[in-house]
Amino acid sequence: MQSVYLNPLTDFGFKKLFGEEPHKDLLISFLNTLLPERHQIAELQYTKNEYQCISQMDRKAIFDLNCISNTGERFIVELQKVKQLFFKDRSIYYSTFAIQEQAQRGDWDHKLEAVYTIGILDFMMDDEQQEVIYHAQLKDQLNRVFYEKLNFIYLVLPRFCKSAEQLKTLQDKWLYVFKHLHELDTMPEVLHEDIFQRTFAIAQLAQFSPEERKAYEDSIKYYRDLKNSYDTAHQEGWVEGLEAGEQIGIVKGRAEGEQRAIVKMVQGMHANGLDLKTIASVIGRTEAEVKSMLF
Repeated sequence: MQSVYLNPLTDFGFKKLFGEEPHKDLLISFLNTLLPERHQIAELQYTKNEYQCISQMDRKAIFDLNCISNTGERFIVELQKVKQLFFKDRSIYYSTFAIQEQAQRGDWDHKLEAVYTIGILDFMMDDEQQEVIYHAQLKDQLNRVFYEKLNFIYLVLPRFCKSAEQLKTLQDKWLYVFKHLHELDTMPEVLHEDIFQRTFAIAQLAQFSPEERKAYEDSIKYYRDLKNSYDTAHQEGWVEGLEAGEQIGIVKGRAEGEQRAIVKMVQGMHANGLDLKTIASVIGRTEAEVKSMLF
């Protein structure tokens, strides 16, 4: 059956709803459900993502928005479609750019505004834990917050299981929209707030121009291909093997151990019939890099 509304977990859908200037009230509403009272957003402006070191695989697996609130807080909002090697390392690494860009010339006292990395995860983060929302900060050996201005908030969508009838808070409602919008034929009555009426109106596929519809179809195809590639590799056990490879890298010297583990996994996946594109998607490398490990 043809969908009525777009999928917000595609690059096109996420940008359409949350990355366009006329719709930034949607992003503000969503972010405010995750933020403490002192950092509630009244207004924000989008900023360009000019981090030249972002890898090709990051661009495929992750879509991100960067913005600044009217009071100076920085927000990195990431839609992450599949799990990558060293996921947490990568998240922390990119958060440092939002810190560095606050540097000022001349006599500067080094006072920083808060930085929030907010990850919307379309995969399980840690299988042994059950939280839908993680909030991480820097803490000392006594578990006291050492620095409150660097925050990492992750939404693990596969763990959100509430039905429409169970939705009580605005946060629950946004999580429901992220997970189920593309499956719905009409807007549930529980989503009666004006912000959701706007969301559903913007998300209607029938109102798209032919160019927008083509862009969305391309985006949904890429999303499905990427998810299918990852799911196939997971079923074959290669993802677990690569995660074990991470531990080899930690114990034996990360760079050397990780590379040996990856090469071994690549060769094994190829021997079992996985194509270069699938292997590249799983290990977070380019097809050219995969090919160099095989030939």
